[in-house]
Amino acid sequence: MKAGKEHRVPLSDAAVKLLKAMPHIDGVDIIFASPRGKVLSDMTLLMLVRRQGINAVPHGFRSTFRDWAGEYTNYPRELAEVSLAHVKGDATEAAYWRGDSLEKRRRLMTDWADFISKPLPKGSVIPMQRQA
Repeated sequence: MKAGKEHRVPLSDAAVKLLKAMPHIDGVDIIFASPRGKVLSDMTLLMLVRRQGINAVPHGFRSTFRDWAGEYTNYPRELAEVSLAHVKGDATEAAYWRGDSLEKRRRLMTDWADFISKPLPKGSVIPMQRQA
């Protein structure tokens, strides 16, 4: 992680089910490994999104989570920030925040999984394009 600190991620039941269904490469401990069993490069997801013809960038998935947590839930801002492994505010705040709120983040991640697994009603998404 950027902060040089372990980041535990609580997984929803749907995420665990998906991971258990994935093929496993013998002798490789990486979940999302390259065909050669190595760590994927940071460009892999970007290329996948581009090949799918999706008009988005991978970092937008993180931004979407953050917007949802801030605009559609009552979870504290700090909980969403910890979920994204963002470094805590200033040095004083960081000095007093020693836990990782794993159980609270578990509820947050379950709510996020529930939200993204349900299609929005037709007509509820308004594409916003920058006008040239």
